[in-house]
Amino acid sequence: MTWQLDPTHSSIQFGVKHMLVATTRGTFREYDVDATIDEANPAASQAVVTIRAASIDTGEANRDGHLKSADFFDAETYPEIVFRSKRIEPKGSDVRLIGDLTVKGVTKEVALEGEWSAPQQDPFGGTRAGISVEGKVNRKDFGLTWTAPVELGGIVVGDTVKLSVDVELVKGA
Repeated sequence: MTWQLDPTHSSIQFGVKHMLVATTRGTFREYDVDATIDEANPAASQAVVTIRAASIDTGEANRDGHLKSADFFDAETYPEIVFRSKRIEPKGSDVRLIGDLTVKGVTKEVALEGEWSAPQQDPFGGTRAGISVEGKVNRKDFGLTWTAPVELGGIVVGDTVKLSVDVELVKGA
């Protein structure tokens, strides 16, 4: 059974160190999730998440423009960031989600860990399920290599990007 994204109860966010001092956070505002959930065998479930790179929002227009440029996501040439699940390893309410992440034309396997909320009835007669997972990737692995040195040492943009994905799905919506 195919499940549809409930965008009002979902988010895809990230954080990366700025000048090795503080974490700058952002979100992607536009994305789709195409999920098939096997309720009897959650490990057989599958998902494809398609993010519009140009929907990046860090709360600062100039920074967002730079992130959309060829220095980072090159959103004009590579308009989509895609995650395709390969394996789901549920252990009770915990889950490990392994899949291929494609950013700027480069695909790497990543693992995300978190919680799985098994399907349940909502007050309106529908069925909902959710997943909240987090993980880390090295941005340079995906060709996002721009940075600038800081006078006293260090770099402007850290290499490690922390990902946080919270998705609520509605059965057959």
